[in-house]
Amino acid sequence: MQRIRVLVVDDHRIFAESLAAALAAEQDVEVAAAGSVQAAMRNLERGAAEGRRFDVMLVDADLSAPAGTAAAGTGPAAAAANGADRSPPTVVPRDGAPNGYAAAGGSGPGGGSRPSAGTAATSEAGPGGIPLVGRVRSEHPEVRTIVLAERDDPGQAASALQAGAGGWVAKDCSLSRLLQVIRGVLKDETHLPPALLTGVLKELTASRKHRTESERLVESLTPREREVLRCMVAGLGRKAVAERLYLSPHTVRTHMQNVLGKLGVHSTLAAVALARRAGVGPAEVEPSAAR
Repeated sequence: MQRIRVLVVDDHRIFAESLAAALAAEQDVEVAAAGSVQAAMRNLERGAAEGRRFDVMLVDADLSAPAGTAAAGTGPAAAAANGADRSPPTVVPRDGAPNGYAAAGGSGPGGGSRPSAGTAATSEAGPGGIPLVGRVRSEHPEVRTIVLAERDDPGQAASALQAGAGGWVAKDCSLSRLLQVIRGVLKDETHLPPALLTGVLKELTASRKHRTESERLVESLTPREREVLRCMVAGLGRKAVAERLYLSPHTVRTHMQNVLGKLGVHSTLAAVALARRAGVGPAEVEPSAAR
């Protein structure tokens, strides 16, 4: 029997451990839990290095919610999360699955002794659940991702799909439904609650329209101005752009002003944001060139 390796990423410890335990009861599932972006990436990297890659990552949409906010509530494992300890959770392995992975500090390959349930630790700061989806898609494209959410938000769900998520699931859905989604995304299916579908399609359509407008503005630039814009996206200053393109700083300043004017923005930051929406990537530079 081929097992599905699942990584649960949620900084509500009780919810994460309860969900991990429920999933681990399935005969074909191995599961680990992580309480932060950093711990999740360490698990993924360790799994890849050991030739035991994770297949699916379940990530909390509000992963970086500050301490003291409402707990995650009940989920597929019927976790009583009120007052949950927000320290990084550890893996809850299924009996007879000695090769299950552990989150940072847990038992398993690369981990130390497992802390007790009462261990108090501060969860590492992270950029949030949906940006993590995009990062995993870039660095571990073989891993499918599913976002776990407390509320239906068409905008957030659309962002998750654009970042590379294969599914959006309510935290209070049944375990059987969650397993259905997990197995579905492994077949390259995309899963959304029916009630969200119309809203998500509207969001994606609006996003595409906005991107089309951004692309039109970028196309109005001259080839040299596009080169300058790519350097701006790469974070280069005026002097660095001048050195890279063999131009004078005064000429670069003129090009940058023209770029801002044609894009209809008033700052480099806004120009970079518009460029990224249009799919403009950064110019390739040496690390020292960005100074």
